[in-house]
Amino acid sequence: MSWRGREKRERKPAVIVRLAERLGWRPGRAMREVLEWVEVLAVAAALAAVIMTFVTVRMHVPTGSMIPTIDPKDSFFVDRITYYFRHPKPGDIIVFRHTEQVFVGKVVDGSRAAQAGVPVGIRLASLNLEPVYTTAFVDGRLATWADGAALSLTTADGKRYDLGKKTSATKTLADLGIVTREQRMRYVKRLIAVGGQTVQIRDGAIYVDGKKLEAPEFSRFYYSNDTRFRFGVEPTLVPKGFYFALGDNSRDSFDSRFWGFVDERDIIGVPYLRVWPISRFGPM
Repeated sequence: MSWRGREKRERKPAVIVRLAERLGWRPGRAMREVLEWVEVLAVAAALAAVIMTFVTVRMHVPTGSMIPTIDPKDSFFVDRITYYFRHPKPGDIIVFRHTEQVFVGKVVDGSRAAQAGVPVGIRLASLNLEPVYTTAFVDGRLATWADGAALSLTTADGKRYDLGKKTSATKTLADLGIVTREQRMRYVKRLIAVGGQTVQIRDGAIYVDGKKLEAPEFSRFYYSNDTRFRFGVEPTLVPKGFYFALGDNSRDSFDSRFWGFVDERDIIGVPYLRVWPISRFGPM
């Protein structure tokens, strides 16, 4: 008998077939072939799931916030392994999860929000004209307001709800009876400063701990003249465990200037390979 014939004869059945036989079912030849293909596809699907969860993920940027580094039509892969071995550093392009919209997930019975008639499921727009970018953002603003300040909540449909006056015990939306639910998505920005550093945008340039960033990745004009900006216009200390990130095209970027800081726990990884369009294919 030839070597190839011996190999074919001694090849073990697929695991799924052997399992079926142990359970007392002996599938025929055709069914064995089907089960073997099922096993191959299941293993391939499992490997793909592991890779997409722990190794890499494909994504694109739907806006022009990272032009010219990343165009809106670019599709690329994100390396999820690098930051297991080193910390993100200023200049890195980072991918992270961030809140896109904040909704009313629950209204506590008997609370101020319940008395005002705040509906469950509605998207929150502002509190006292301060945008509700994230729950943490609006909680931080609320905690700084003086006791006695009237509280007015606006929802995405334009309706306003009077929540009474702030007291010393009113520090978060939860204290008003609003339990939020956040819709999150993946963002791509350039890391500017890390926890413990002080960042400021001045005359179109970025200063970290008082020193101007002059590396090529920061050689662009950064805007700081929007009244909605809350962070980075004045010297801003980045908290430990957080990052300050901006879009390369800061004229058209929703970033840390608006909503503050990126939690290190929300970091996904770093873009490494552009696959579309073909004309821009290559390492990033």
